[in-house]
Amino acid sequence: MAIDTQTVKRIAFLSRLRVEDDKIAAAEEEFNKILDWVEQLQEVPTDDVEPLISVNENHLVLRRDEVTEGNQAEAVLANAPMKEYGYFAVPKVVE
Repeated sequence: MAIDTQTVKRIAFLSRLRVEDDKIAAAEEEFNKILDWVEQLQEVPTDDVEPLISVNENHLVLRRDEVTEGNQAEAVLANAPMKEYGYFAVPKVVE
């Protein structure tokens, strides 16, 4: 399948992209290169390849969540530039 000028304009319209007239030929060439590359990928034999669930083969070890240090609201808020009612306070940004 080859991409022509009309198809480039249609893709640009559907993508809500503005492609200048002098750039359409370059976009057409780039789209055709991409399609050629996809055709090359389809020629790769993948019959005996199992699908990947993840690219990492490591299994993550899960651990129980444990609270180690809690009830330190005062220490956490000690360096806060603004605090109110035991919480961080931030400037109002929306009127």
